[in-house]
Amino acid sequence: MKKPLLFKYVFPFVQWYALMVFLTLVIDYFLHRYQLVYVGRYLGPLGTVVILLSFIYSLKKRKLIESSSPKKLLLLHEYLSWIGSIMILVHAGIHFNALLPWLGIIMLLVVVASGLVGKYLLKKSNESLKDRKLALVSTGLSAEEADKKLFFDSITVDLMKSWRVVHLPMTFLFGVLSLMHIITIIMFSK
Repeated sequence: MKKPLLFKYVFPFVQWYALMVFLTLVIDYFLHRYQLVYVGRYLGPLGTVVILLSFIYSLKKRKLIESSSPKKLLLLHEYLSWIGSIMILVHAGIHFNALLPWLGIIMLLVVVASGLVGKYLLKKSNESLKDRKLALVSTGLSAEEADKKLFFDSITVDLMKSWRVVHLPMTFLFGVLSLMHIITIIMFSK
């Protein structure tokens, strides 16, 4: 029996996003409970470094590095970005006192959401196209004939792959806001 589409594609997205928020709250709670709030200050720069390390995948995609497989680097990108986001969210805490950090955190949450949405939409599109091709081949069509019949569907999947057109500018905006935050901290501290 097939899982309902909602459970198969929406639940993993919601689960990862909710887990990120939950872990942020739990870590922040324990830091406050044990008077270790100062640790959160260091999680911001550390989380930033972790997220920057996740961009090794982008370097591979643009053929700026040769080692490792794109699939492994994509997984590394996903997990490092997620972990770095938790660190930055703990760093921010729930005690904002300026507009720039608020904007940065909102953008971080949007970037993580767009990454997760893109991941699951692309996965569903590829699986759906593969299933339809198998169904056509099972009716007696050759693989080439099935590809011809699914031409417009494959174009749709290719368009789904271009969700990065949304994800990349948001990531860039998050980077700009983060850089502005770092510069203002340096400028206005002591």
